[in-house]
Amino acid sequence: MYQLERQDIQGIISFGYGNLDAAAYALLHIQNAPLTKRWLSNLVDQVQTSQERPSERGLNIAFTYEGLAALGLPESALTTFSTEFQEGMTEPNRSRVLGDHQGSENDPQTWLWGGPNSQTVHILLLLFAKNDAQLDEFYSALESQFATNGVELIRKLETKILKDEDECLREHFGFRDAISQPSIEGLHRAKSPNHLIKAGEFILGYPNEYNLLTESPRVKPDFDPQNLLPPGEFGSHDLGRNGSYLVFRQLSQNVEAFWRFLDTTTRNTDGSSQPQARLKLAAKMVGRWPSGTSLVQSPEQDDPTVPDQNDFVYHHSDAQGLRCPVGAHIRRTNPRDSLGPAPGTERSIAVNKTHRLLRRGRTYGEPISASFDPDAILNSPNPEGERGIHFICINANISRQFEFVQHTWINNPKFNGLYQETDPLMGDRQPGELGKTDRFTEPATPIRHCVKELPQFVTVRGGAYFFLPGIKAIRYLASLS
Repeated sequence: MYQLERQDIQGIISFGYGNLDAAAYALLHIQNAPLTKRWLSNLVDQVQTSQERPSERGLNIAFTYEGLAALGLPESALTTFSTEFQEGMTEPNRSRVLGDHQGSENDPQTWLWGGPNSQTVHILLLLFAKNDAQLDEFYSALESQFATNGVELIRKLETKILKDEDECLREHFGFRDAISQPSIEGLHRAKSPNHLIKAGEFILGYPNEYNLLTESPRVKPDFDPQNLLPPGEFGSHDLGRNGSYLVFRQLSQNVEAFWRFLDTTTRNTDGSSQPQARLKLAAKMVGRWPSGTSLVQSPEQDDPTVPDQNDFVYHHSDAQGLRCPVGAHIRRTNPRDSLGPAPGTERSIAVNKTHRLLRRGRTYGEPISASFDPDAILNSPNPEGERGIHFICINANISRQFEFVQHTWINNPKFNGLYQETDPLMGDRQPGELGKTDRFTEPATPIRHCVKELPQFVTVRGGAYFFLPGIKAIRYLASLS
């Protein structure tokens, strides 16, 4: 059994900082690389590691491909990063794969940050604190150093943690969040082996679910004269060990449109609302009730008393999707044991484990209703402001993990035998080779129910791929001449 080098692994991988309610993300552009590297050499001592969960505040740092180049990382090292990281999230072919089509609501040309029409992001600072006052103090101290250390603030992304009366996390549509998180072998305990994933799926330098080492960026020995990096393959020095790739997408949620559509779709013939039918359709689209209980566990009504809301599989309990529709959001993003080569077996679960994501994002914006009540949302007069999710995930292989889930499960109109429909919450609504993909099917006997003309509920407002280095790698980057 391998031993994880916690002192070299950034803390956001291990903890997620659920005990720190306040967070903000600073997007920076390098203007003077020598000054920035000097700043990094001092800042690295403040970076939170995985040795101990912080009780007051935490700081982590990540870099884009352009940021690494701006720091002076040699070309021979830059070319060893994964292709998707080198090309970036907005490369035209990649945009199509991700559903960020030209001319659509997700077009990178319209993004607030990370797109071709905005200033290039080089560095991402992730800040966490116990409360807003401590976060403001923490951020102000760092911001005062930007100008004198060669970096310019592009955008500060605020967060707003949403909790219900039971102190459970919620997202703006009103559903409990952060339930189905994988556990990392060697870091976390898991109640079920189905949710325990090998460390190499999320941290470079350790065996992954194939019992192989995911390819890691490396540096020629001549470019590391101080031997700050550990030895790597082919006589190189390993720049990636204990690091990972971080995917960041700012997702705006149209909460009012979501509940308005559900209300209109489920109305009686006389035009009156059916709150229970509205809620049930919402649960069918999500795959869970607002409390977090899955439809597999309680198909007809919400049951917050279910002891473990993540203890379920699909094939033996609900192979046809009569409880939880095959196209529901949680079934697409984590099919568990329901896909080939042998649904319902360990082989299916093993395949699923090679596509898991470690989510570390936060909600932002004020909720329309503090109680998340659909009637209050629908009766709110013109809700102001933007709200959504800063989606952040950690994965060692962007292509096999994040991009696979986005393209092959979320945006695939033929997912698991379906036709002409994508993820009902996050799916791409642009017409493809099969035509329009704006429908959602509820399997039922004797006749299934198909909901059509789903609008776009979630819109991408910005995004980028980042490299999240180990502590030794940060020190190395700061030492580049």
